[in-house]
Amino acid sequence: MSAQPAKKKPFKKVLYRGFEIDQLLEKNMEEVVKLMNARQRRRFAHGISSKYDRLVKKLQKAVKECPYGEKPKAVKTHLRNCIIVPEMVGGVCEVYGGKYWNPVEIKTDMVGSYLAEYSLTYKPIRHGKVGHGATRGSKFASLK
Repeated sequence: MSAQPAKKKPFKKVLYRGFEIDQLLEKNMEEVVKLMNARQRRRFAHGISSKYDRLVKKLQKAVKECPYGEKPKAVKTHLRNCIIVPEMVGGVCEVYGGKYWNPVEIKTDMVGSYLAEYSLTYKPIRHGKVGHGATRGSKFASLK
């Protein structure tokens, strides 16, 4: 056997429609919107309100102010229908789900989707566990 060191596996480059995040950030908004799905293109064609621009600016500011290697301060928002654009990548957004603020760390593969897709509005139920009042015998089970 030869004494070659094991090759390190390179990081998997995350692409959106064949473009890396650096290339997407260089493009202007119209070119990025052309890469998105029909529903998102239609939404941008009808015009985007200034509240979405404010959210993007707050996220960019939070990323800029945080030290290197740390997560940025979360930005709270009710805008669940906000489409994730490349400028938002790297930020942390707390999305309101009706009762709780759900933290969402925005990554490259989320571009083109909605914030609401990463913030559930309900708590998933677990079937099969004994619960309080579920059956006649469950009144003897501990509630801890």
